[in-house]
Amino acid sequence: MFILKRQDVEISSIVHPKRDQQVPVLHYQGQTFRLISLFKASQEEEARALWRELTDNRGKACVLLEEEERFSVWGKIRLDQFESEASNQGNNKILTVACILLLQAVYMDIEELLGAKQASSFKKEISTILNQWQFPAASSPNAIDYLLSINPIEPIEIPFWQEDYVTVFLEDLHRLGKAFFGSSDFAHQVMDTLHDMSVPERTVFINWLKESSLSKLWH
Repeated sequence: MFILKRQDVEISSIVHPKRDQQVPVLHYQGQTFRLISLFKASQEEEARALWRELTDNRGKACVLLEEEERFSVWGKIRLDQFESEASNQGNNKILTVACILLLQAVYMDIEELLGAKQASSFKKEISTILNQWQFPAASSPNAIDYLLSINPIEPIEIPFWQEDYVTVFLEDLHRLGKAFFGSSDFAHQVMDTLHDMSVPERTVFINWLKESSLSKLWH
């Protein structure tokens, strides 16, 4: 939608209605946007890819903010909808947040331990799965870059996956992780990333996991 410079916009903050924290918001020509993702100055290509994914493939109203030291992507929101959106914290969102956190943890471990080439191969495998199963709001070619770049803990727009999608995703994520690392040991380690979630939300996911067919895979 827009590619803007810092002098073009006003940035302030509002109190998140469900959390005791300030949330940054960007104002431009009477419109309000909230932060989706931050990128270092060296990550211009990644920032532009995310911005294009949201605007071109998802039809979202977004701002790409260019600054000397960083790039950032912001999504449009009406302030009067903020509280109602934030209160919509159903189990499907919690399960999806956990999936994205585990995906990011597996990817980072592969990149760190096995190298960039293996990490790229992993991304292609995941993209194929998302496309084959037509995951809601995640089956486009650039969807994997979006999922790997966002912080799903923040109040941003993420896809809501029903339980059957969550089950398929976690089964295939475990299968790929085992194939890349050569064993299932990675699963226990990446589960630590769930500590980024709030205690109540993490408890919801863990309890769901224990009662699902995936309980023996992710432990």
